[in-house]
Amino acid sequence: MSVIAIVRSARPQQWVKNVLVFAPLVFAQQAREPRALGLATAAFALFCLASGAVYLVNDLLDCEQDRQHPRKCRRPIAAGELAPRVAGAAAAVLGALALAGAALVGPGLVLVLGAYLAISLAYARALKHVVIVDVMTLASGFLLRVVAGGVATGVPLSMWLLLCTSLLALFLGFGKRRHELVLLEAGAASHRPILAEYSPYYLDQMIAVVTTSTLVCYALYTMDPAVHQKLHTSRLPLTIPFVLYGIFRYLYLVHQKEWGGDPTQAVVGDRPLLVNILLWIIAIVLILYAR
Repeated sequence: MSVIAIVRSARPQQWVKNVLVFAPLVFAQQAREPRALGLATAAFALFCLASGAVYLVNDLLDCEQDRQHPRKCRRPIAAGELAPRVAGAAAAVLGALALAGAALVGPGLVLVLGAYLAISLAYARALKHVVIVDVMTLASGFLLRVVAGGVATGVPLSMWLLLCTSLLALFLGFGKRRHELVLLEAGAASHRPILAEYSPYYLDQMIAVVTTSTLVCYALYTMDPAVHQKLHTSRLPLTIPFVLYGIFRYLYLVHQKEWGGDPTQAVVGDRPLLVNILLWIIAIVLILYAR
């Protein structure tokens, strides 16, 4: 049925990325405020609609290339289970609903959500063919989710949070490109032309740079005296081991298990990594809220 195919193409399993809208609220110690929590939840739901629209557009534009991919060929549009015109109409409806809902929350969220949709469309049409810019564009989607959380709730955005999110997103983006390059081997460029501009060695260098930057940035954030004063705690450095293990485990999955093409699947499919993330969340909540 078309409805089932539309839902599959909207990739609800990927909507876990949208929990980033709650990050500003949590790290500002305002997650207990009912109104702010409600606004963040609304932003989360609207980003689910918007990201569903983006995935439909991506699959619509990439269906020919997806048919050459060993895994993406099973996607409804590429497999012929969902008509292109139906997919296009569904994407338009989801995008319109997301913007209409954002207008009810506030004009700031409309701007952020509109920027997310515009950048995603630009990526699908052109930016994915520009080396380095393609990964930076993917990373911007993660950053805009965090910005949306701050804008929707009125919580001031921490520069530390924005910087750590950007670096982590770049880390995941370069890992994704490396996985595609290794998985498709000689046929990589025919599936995604931009892969001809990359090599495993070059991507390993980029991953090394952003890995180091992410770890240093997070460590500096947790040890910043201004942060300690603002949050009334100096215990955040206790969470550094979880971040270290999480990144090292993800690198293990990318290099040894040839995962990394889908960060969400890596998190859900790898129990040690999932448990580590849950422990990090619990530690953050206890440090910031258990008083």
